[in-house]
Amino acid sequence: MNIKLKLARVEKNLSQQELADRVSASRQTIGLIESGNYNPSLDLCRRIARALGKSLDQLFWEENDADQSTKLSD
Repeated sequence: MNIKLKLARVEKNLSQQELADRVSASRQTIGLIESGNYNPSLDLCRRIARALGKSLDQLFWEENDADQSTKLSD
């Protein structure tokens, strides 16, 4: 589940349909991304992040992923 995306959308007072309209996607696609049942393209991720005023890291990367990459490079 992508709770960070849903929270960012709600913070902007946008419905799934309103966000979908802004990023040229369907409401169903936004719902599937939020529920974790769809892996969006990088292009769509960038459009969503831009529409919500967030970075890709803030919306799509899990904090544990950053911790893992740091550990791997040590």
